[in-house]
Amino acid sequence: MTDRPRSGRPPTFSPLQRTEIKALACQLPAETGAPLSRWSCPELAREAVTRGLAAAISASTVRRILAEDTLRPWQHQSWIFIRDPQFAAKAAHVLDLYARRWDALALGDDEYVISADEKTSIQARCRCHPTLPPGRSRMMRLNHDYDRGGALAYLAAYDVHAARVFGRCAATTGIVPFMDLVTQVMTQEPYASAKRVFWIVDNGSSHRGKAAADRLTTTFPNAVMVHTPVHASWVNQVEIFFSIVQRKVVSPNDFTSLDQVEDRLIAFERRYNETARPFRWKFTPADLEDLMARIERHEQKERNSQQLTGCEHQPALLDAAA
Repeated sequence: MTDRPRSGRPPTFSPLQRTEIKALACQLPAETGAPLSRWSCPELAREAVTRGLAAAISASTVRRILAEDTLRPWQHQSWIFIRDPQFAAKAAHVLDLYARRWDALALGDDEYVISADEKTSIQARCRCHPTLPPGRSRMMRLNHDYDRGGALAYLAAYDVHAARVFGRCAATTGIVPFMDLVTQVMTQEPYASAKRVFWIVDNGSSHRGKAAADRLTTTFPNAVMVHTPVHASWVNQVEIFFSIVQRKVVSPNDFTSLDQVEDRLIAFERRYNETARPFRWKFTPADLEDLMARIERHEQKERNSQQLTGCEHQPALLDAAA
């Protein structure tokens, strides 16, 4: 049985042509020889005509064809290679600390978890014309031209379970500024007399490797340094606080001097501590197991692809939020 004839204009492009255009959109431009980083609808329309897939086709038609399968080749998402062979073990240690566990034992009331890092190169950009406040039917307006007033680093230690931030500014990052931050925290209560204080840090040069861990423990015997996996700063909760600082304090950047930047940062820190609550951390050990399983499946797929094509690429770390 077939449908009865219907009124209206017949389709301009056949199902085969539509499929070929979608297939073209699913290829990287470099694979087709096109000197482009990614496809746009006008470029796909031009390429379709060049390849003889259609005598003529508009960019809007290409967009409607791609929309049938939610194809958006002009968008992209980044990912990162696994470089740390101990990725799962290190991430598990950090997640356990967020859940107040260490070596399968619950932390005591006199044990604390600190997440620390540095936010580097915060510039003082003095705008050449005053920033205009928002008004009726008008957003805040910021002059594009500015004079550079230097840059500083903001170091912060975040008590994960008390939601308290300890911060300081320095001209640069390094071992000395980081240890100054540690001293600022560890010489006050309740951390000075605590049984253990766990310091979660990434693998930056200020606190990288066993030497940094030994230096911390030698200076403060009750302090324990715990490193996140390489290229996994998203596991460190202080990065959430830094994102808040970027959105609420730094951007848009209009400071007359570095002193004004420092005053604003320290004032915001006090303001934040007045009402802060612990972050609702949702990435659990179960999520980590699921992530590692997906990575293993992806690596196996990559290995199979390399055997078929002879192309050598490192296996990719999938987006943890996927």
